[in-house]
Amino acid sequence: MATDPSALQEELLRRARARAARRPAATAPAAARDLGPAPLSHAQRRMWLMERLGRSGAQYNVPFATRLSGPLDVAALGTALTALVSRHEILRTRYGRHGEEPCQEAVAAPRKIAVDVVETDGDGTALLAEEARRPFDLAVGTVPRALVLRHGPQDHTVLLTFHHIAIDGGSLETVAHELAELYEAAVDGRSPALPEPPQYADFARREHTDAARLDEGLAHWARRLTGAAPARLPRPAVVPADVAAQPAATRTTPLGENVLPALRELGRQRRATVFTVALAAAFAALHRLTGEEDLVIGCASTHREGQAMRGLVGLCVNTLPVRVDLSGDPGFATLVERVRDALLDAQQHREVPFDLILERLGATARGEDGTALVRVTSDVLGEQTALRLPGLSARPVEVGVGEAKFDLTFALVDDDAPASLVQYGRTALDDETGRNLSASFAELLAAVAADPELRLSRLPGDAPRPPADAGHPAEAQLLAHPDVADAHVPDPGDGPLLGYAVLARTGGPSPVQLRAHLRRTLPRDLVPAAVTLLDTMPRGADGAVDADRLPMARIPARPQSRHLEAVTKAFAGLLGQSPAPDDDFFALGGHSLAAVQLAERLRTTHKVAMVGLDIMQSRTPRAVAALLDTREAERAAALAAAPPPAAHPRRTRKGTVLVTGGTGGVGAFVLRELAAQGRPVLALARPESAHLVTADGIEVIEGDLSDLGSLRAAVEGADAVIHAACTFTRPEVDVAAMEAMVDAWRGGPFVFVSSVDAYGHPSAAQVAEESPSQHPLSAYGQAKLDCERLLLRAAGTEGRGGASAVRSPIVWGAHDRLRDQLRWGATGLLYQAAAKGEPISLPAPGTGGHDWYGAPWVHAAALARAVTSCLDAPVHGVANAVGGHVAWSDLTAELLTLLNSDSVVTLDETVHPDLNHRWHYRADRLSEALRPRPDEDLHTVLAAMITPEGR
Repeated sequence: MATDPSALQEELLRRARARAARRPAATAPAAARDLGPAPLSHAQRRMWLMERLGRSGAQYNVPFATRLSGPLDVAALGTALTALVSRHEILRTRYGRHGEEPCQEAVAAPRKIAVDVVETDGDGTALLAEEARRPFDLAVGTVPRALVLRHGPQDHTVLLTFHHIAIDGGSLETVAHELAELYEAAVDGRSPALPEPPQYADFARREHTDAARLDEGLAHWARRLTGAAPARLPRPAVVPADVAAQPAATRTTPLGENVLPALRELGRQRRATVFTVALAAAFAALHRLTGEEDLVIGCASTHREGQAMRGLVGLCVNTLPVRVDLSGDPGFATLVERVRDALLDAQQHREVPFDLILERLGATARGEDGTALVRVTSDVLGEQTALRLPGLSARPVEVGVGEAKFDLTFALVDDDAPASLVQYGRTALDDETGRNLSASFAELLAAVAADPELRLSRLPGDAPRPPADAGHPAEAQLLAHPDVADAHVPDPGDGPLLGYAVLARTGGPSPVQLRAHLRRTLPRDLVPAAVTLLDTMPRGADGAVDADRLPMARIPARPQSRHLEAVTKAFAGLLGQSPAPDDDFFALGGHSLAAVQLAERLRTTHKVAMVGLDIMQSRTPRAVAALLDTREAERAAALAAAPPPAAHPRRTRKGTVLVTGGTGGVGAFVLRELAAQGRPVLALARPESAHLVTADGIEVIEGDLSDLGSLRAAVEGADAVIHAACTFTRPEVDVAAMEAMVDAWRGGPFVFVSSVDAYGHPSAAQVAEESPSQHPLSAYGQAKLDCERLLLRAAGTEGRGGASAVRSPIVWGAHDRLRDQLRWGATGLLYQAAAKGEPISLPAPGTGGHDWYGAPWVHAAALARAVTSCLDAPVHGVANAVGGHVAWSDLTAELLTLLNSDSVVTLDETVHPDLNHRWHYRADRLSEALRPRPDEDLHTVLAAMITPEGR
């Protein structure tokens, strides 16, 4: 029935006057509890780690929305919410660190919590979703947010958004009940009749105090889960392009009216709850999806027991890993009994936090790709909680945040509209598989409701996939390729490993491209020597591949390199043992410094360009020898095609710039920039590398940092110098080279490409240009600092021009040397782990007293612009050339996406030396030149550096 708007306003005004007259105590802050910081509960700790890692997104936001009809008093709602937050410290708690451990600390109760009111014509779905996804800052606190959508005078949607670290499903019932009481008291102008609630910090303290009691339970779980592994889901070969905007999908399918009653009856007959029956259905569906018979599915459990937990708001959930044997093709009713027994066993030890179980199991709790043990869960969803305020009718509103906490979740919706639900992360399943799984799960529930004795092999859904380890890993990777319809990699026996593939479309990838796909995802010894394309895969009547009908692949014989013997001797001389042709450099005891030493020996002996990164990439004597063959052939071809030397003397044009390091990643971009500006350039290069200088208009002169005479002569023949060469590992050579160049320098500007390593380890996180260097300095950083001092001391004397020391961080760009540094340099730890799908451990924020870890970086083209700008406008000192800063978590996320990696990322209290970078560097003097141009952003340059060519 319609209500007169003026009467409604009069009623609200009357209530407001009543509240003011009676001065209720509902908003009075609760007495302060000065117990200091409390530890995080185990459930909270995981969420805190994910948030600090930057990978939680909105998945831990908890939206609580209700559509209300009737005269809503928004002011009373704000008063009630303020009182609720005052009562429960966990709703006004911030999360930081106390010493080496994360902690929680309640902050003062807010005087008033604002309730935003927005007028809307429609249902406001987009507004609700946007508000629900808005992030919280745990370091500041998680006070709940309130939004009211006004659809009409007596039609509102109230959305309260909490963070899961402060609340769970059981807490929402308490919140709804107390808000109704507090709202009614505010409307009536009286004090609420609510008892003093328990506080979550006390629960967390008890959990830590009682940790010693968990040893028996931990031992049980260690025995129960030994040998268990995460379910191997058929992950998509290509991550969807829109996965960042839509990371998860939820699909709901209505069930017939007889399905739920039949499932309840089945449970009664087998002494099981409907939850157990739904869990058995999830196991059956997962078996159909994966073909595995030893499966683990996680279930939510609660710590809410006893009178002391009554009315507690907080995160009191735990994950129970339920392990079930599905072998023998049992009937579904038999599977229900197996699941019932496994679930009862798990519940006997439900007090053991799941995170402690993972810690006890260690690496055995993860799959070969590092995936955590429980990535699939099951649940039964009852009627949603609603905010039922007095005088109003209420209807719960579903507000999704578009993210999934687990790879895959099966659920049975048990309310007025029974349904099955499947939620999946879109990096775990592709959308077609997700749609099919959702439909087959609903069909499965209907089928077992009609006939509980159906065996697993007869249940709806696709036939179970063969276990992932039934075939060769290369076969699985070929099948995962979107353009491959069928593939087979037979047992090689004593012969070479071969692969066969049938393409899904004409004009698909070539055999070379398929092998490149395998090289990106598999170890060297698991990549077939050849992949042969077939029109159809020859199979027998039983569907198995007929090996006798497979053509023999033609594998080109590998002629032995004439360098193999010399390379083998070089390996032996450096590593102390004589390797076989295919022995791995690192397995023989090699390391990065030894790789540099070995490359230097081969370069000197064979007069071919060779650096340590070449050794780290090739790794075996046979591969290194083949690389030497290739480099010799490239050099010979380049020299044969080069024009004859010019007859005129060098430096016929005024303003000639000498560039050292022109064959390296930085120098190459500097040469391109100078050539684009039309400047005359001399490029200093080693004889074996001179042919690699390809920029137009560049004259190459031979020289080397260790040949001081050639350096002096080169500097004397130039009007300006850009010194970009460096040995990286021999600081004494770098310093001696700078001394020789400065001694020969008599005019024009001199630009030295230095490094931010010259700052050492500043105490402050923000580093200004020309800040004093602080120890400890690496040998590399000290050498850069020594070279700067030699240069700046000489600048302006004896006719010399201005000097600029341009300190650069990690340099990124589409150049082979820079790609190698991404793979093997300071970021190599992250790249190699992501490329192999291995677990990645990042330093936890706060470790060592520092809150930020990451790396400064600069695009090579921007660095080249900054360096060349110093020719016309020397900085007469030190300037930083930093394009931006990327946190380790963000860089890791980019690598995982670009490499399509399943690596699991965790935070650790230790810092790997390669990741010990925690400073932001100001870059003021060269800011204009460093301004990024199109395609010089972080994502684009990383994508350009991660390419399959030749890898």
